[in-house]
Amino acid sequence: MIKKIAVLGAGTMGHGIAEAFAMYGYEVNLYEEDKNRRNVVKYEIEDELKILAEEELITSEEIQLILDRIVLYSELEEAVKDRDYVIEAVPEIIELKQKIFKMLDEFCPKHTILATNTSSLKLDEIMKHVSKDRKKRVMINHWYNPAHLMPIAELSFFGNVDEAVYKEVEELYKSIGKQTVKVLKDVPGLVANRIQQAVAREVFSLIEMGVAAPEDIDKALKFGPAFRYATTGQLEIADFGGLDIWCIVGDNLLKVMDNSKCANPLLRQKVKEGKLGLKSGEGFYKYNDSEVNEIKKKYTRKLIHQLKASKFYI
Repeated sequence: MIKKIAVLGAGTMGHGIAEAFAMYGYEVNLYEEDKNRRNVVKYEIEDELKILAEEELITSEEIQLILDRIVLYSELEEAVKDRDYVIEAVPEIIELKQKIFKMLDEFCPKHTILATNTSSLKLDEIMKHVSKDRKKRVMINHWYNPAHLMPIAELSFFGNVDEAVYKEVEELYKSIGKQTVKVLKDVPGLVANRIQQAVAREVFSLIEMGVAAPEDIDKALKFGPAFRYATTGQLEIADFGGLDIWCIVGDNLLKVMDNSKCANPLLRQKVKEGKLGLKSGEGFYKYNDSEVNEIKKKYTRKLIHQLKASKFYI
């Protein structure tokens, strides 16, 4: 049974993963080699927990208890030497991940299950330097950002782990309120990111063609398909609408929709101009520096409200 957890990397994803486990009572060792990052990450987690308390997902009294369950480490071996489960959330650099997993294989107890948060790199490549026995206990466990709020967790079942190991990890994720997706083949992007990119490709194409303004395209998505997607999956929707109708519409529309094999030129141009979105002050929309924090909080609160509502449909 998994009780002791380590998370590697205290960045955007890593700190949220540690926070999620700690919220449900798990002891979490959070490894981060960057001293500056170690110095600020607990304050970031505390700010996120305060919003959860304001929205009554946790109590104010729980905040310090959750923070106390997260222990920061600067040395990898010390962070993982007694852990039951270790998940890596470092940058998507294959050489870095290979190096880390080789060390984890050496530092961790034999029973430890190792996981990577990647959705773009091959598992076989990541565990290239891992021992044969350990490979039977290595998985992809992919989270969505923000990790402490988004309820999805994609879990690999590619043939290297047996059903018992998979079930142990699945139960761990269910114990923290995650909805697990069992991924049977190692394809780039896994499941959720591929679906998201398919939607994004057409959205960027509509902008490029000048079909509608950004705010109207987002409105069409939010109050059209996405309104149903919040509670109903695409395959359910197809069944409800009639597969014959979906077949006819597909024949009519797919031949005139975007089928690009790379990022949209409009998107690439904005990146070239430094218009990166919220973090640069402009993307498809413009953002005032004085409003950025409030915009982020509003976004977080919307996700919290959606999380609360989603519990009625599980």
